[in-house]
Amino acid sequence: MKVLNLQCAAQHGFEGWFASEAEFQRQLAEGLLTCPVCGDHTVHKLPSAPRLNLNASRESASAVQTKRSEPHPVSASEGVDAPATNAQALHAAWLKLAREVVRQTEDVGSAFAEEARRIHHGEAPERGIRGQATVQETLALVEEGIPVLPLPLPAAAKETLQ
Repeated sequence: MKVLNLQCAAQHGFEGWFASEAEFQRQLAEGLLTCPVCGDHTVHKLPSAPRLNLNASRESASAVQTKRSEPHPVSASEGVDAPATNAQALHAAWLKLAREVVRQTEDVGSAFAEEARRIHHGEAPERGIRGQATVQETLALVEEGIPVLPLPLPAAAKETLQ
């Protein structure tokens, strides 16, 4: 199993798991890879280095146990992945939020502005809705006192993971 660090054109980083390098290349060539954040098909592999723990095999079990009980200073190389890890956690949290919005709202499509007005005026049952509206429609809703939140949802939020 190959675990690859991938990135889309918008620089969203994510992981991909593949049976082999050839399988990754096949899926990439067929356009099957998409960014889980924005749905972009322009995906490329990031360089990564394996972590090899060569000293562990040389140490005795008692030495390893003693080391575990002592405070562990953080070396400069250990902190290198912190920003990437934070970015990945942020992307994962955003995708989780987007999926929750999709789960709890009704998609009314391009009729969003009209349906928001109907709900606001009591002509339709109150419920969470989502859909598409132009900038002008959104501004008009705000001017009418109808609360709206522009929220771009990634295509991945509307689908289940495999």
